[in-house]
Amino acid sequence: MHGRFARGRGWQQSEVPSADDAPGWFAGRLPDGWFTGAPEITVDREEIVIVGELPALEGELADDAARAAAESGRISRFREQTRDERIEIARQAEHRYGRKVAWGAKLGGTTELFTTLSAPVMTRLRQSERLVLDTLVDAGVARSRSEALAWAVRLVGEHADTWLTELRQAMQKVNDVRNQGPDLG
Repeated sequence: MHGRFARGRGWQQSEVPSADDAPGWFAGRLPDGWFTGAPEITVDREEIVIVGELPALEGELADDAARAAAESGRISRFREQTRDERIEIARQAEHRYGRKVAWGAKLGGTTELFTTLSAPVMTRLRQSERLVLDTLVDAGVARSRSEALAWAVRLVGEHADTWLTELRQAMQKVNDVRNQGPDLG
């Protein structure tokens, strides 16, 4: 082991500090009144994303377009008014969890994320797989192979959510059993 990070332990490329307590930590750290309830907190190896629901708009709006514009405007106002405090909370969380922190807000049918991380991923593809990406580029679905791959990953994620959830739960069980075993180091 090298400090808090280790190599070669199962399916993970490296160990980062556990973020199992992140929902509780953020619940205690976030100012009262920012969100109408507990925010959604999504954690991976590189990033923690916090998305909270803002209080509902009051009053009547002319149509769906006006409502969407009002929701976007309210989210923008929240972003500006909370910027300094969000930066400080993110700094503390990044130190605690070893990951970048991104924020977002939801209101009605509008969800906006603020400054999320875009992590490069290296992969090797065979010609048949590259041809799929090239077809997406040629069809105008994506501007580059990189964008086409990101599009394909999002599509799989949308349609395989149940399967991916089961896989994540199985990986967590493996981690739990591994952590309960003897320390051979």
